[in-house]
Amino acid sequence: MSEHDAAPAGAKPAPSNLVMRVLAALVLAPLTIAIAYVGGWLWVLLVTLVSIGLFAEWLTVVGAGSAALTGAGTIVIAMMGAAVAFGGLKTSVIVGLVGGAIVTLIARGKFVWAATGFAYAAAALLASILVRKDLVNGFSALMFVLLVVWATDIGGYFAGRSIGGPKLWPRVSPKKTWAGALGGFVASLAVAAGFAACGIGKAVPLLLISAVLSVVSQAGDLFESAVKRRFDVKDSSHLIPGHGGLMDRLDGFVAAILVAWIIGFLRHGVHSAGSGLMVW
Repeated sequence: MSEHDAAPAGAKPAPSNLVMRVLAALVLAPLTIAIAYVGGWLWVLLVTLVSIGLFAEWLTVVGAGSAALTGAGTIVIAMMGAAVAFGGLKTSVIVGLVGGAIVTLIARGKFVWAATGFAYAAAALLASILVRKDLVNGFSALMFVLLVVWATDIGGYFAGRSIGGPKLWPRVSPKKTWAGALGGFVASLAVAAGFAACGIGKAVPLLLISAVLSVVSQAGDLFESAVKRRFDVKDSSHLIPGHGGLMDRLDGFVAAILVAWIIGFLRHGVHSAGSGLMVW
C-alpha cells in the first residue's frame, strides 16, 4: 500500500504508528537488499516464503482462507520456487498450472477469487526470481524496480500529505490524491536519473521505464485497495508493524516486478530479463 494512503491530507499521523513504520522500514529494507545481493537460493527462499504469505493473505481478505486451500496453495508455490531455484522453469510453470487448477477446484464457490490470488502470488514469485537470475544485470535490475517502487511510495506520502487536493479515486481509495500520485511519479524519475548518473543504464530509457513502473506500481496499489474495499477489509494482516500485511506493503512491487520482467523478457529473453530492462 502506498505511504500516502496512511491518512487524509492535512491530518497528522499518530507518532507511534509513524515510528513503527520507520523502524520496520529500517529493518526490512536493508535485509531485503542484502538478500537480493546474495541472490541464489537465499533470494529464492525469501521470495517463495513471501509469495506463500501473499496467497494466504489474499485468501483471508476474500473470505476463502480454509486450511485445505491455504495448504494446497502453499505446497504448490513451494514446489514452484524449488523448481525455479534448480533451473527448472518449465517444470515450475507446469506445476503452477496443474496446482493452480487443483487450488481452484478446492475453492469451490470462491474459485474465481482463489484462482486470481494464486495467479497473483505465482506471478510475484516467478518475476521476482527470474529478474534476479540474470547473472550480469539481475541485481541492478531488481534494485532499480525496488527503488522505483519505494520512491513512488515515499514521494506519494509526502506530496499527498503536504499538498492534499483532489482525490485520485475516492470510491476505491478515498485517501489518495492526485498530488500524491504525481509526487510519487516525480520521485521515481529521480531514481532513474540517479542510476544513469552512476553509469548504470542510459538516462532516457531508464526515465521512460521508471515512469511506466511508477504508474504500474500505483495501479497495483489501487487494485489491492479495490479488492479490500470489495470485501470490507482494512489491512490484509498485521504482520508488519505500522504497515499491515504483505499485500499492503508489496501491492505496488508485485505489479512493477511483473511488468519489469515482461519488458526485459521481450528484449533479451527469459533468463536475461535483467539485462533487457537495464541495457539499451
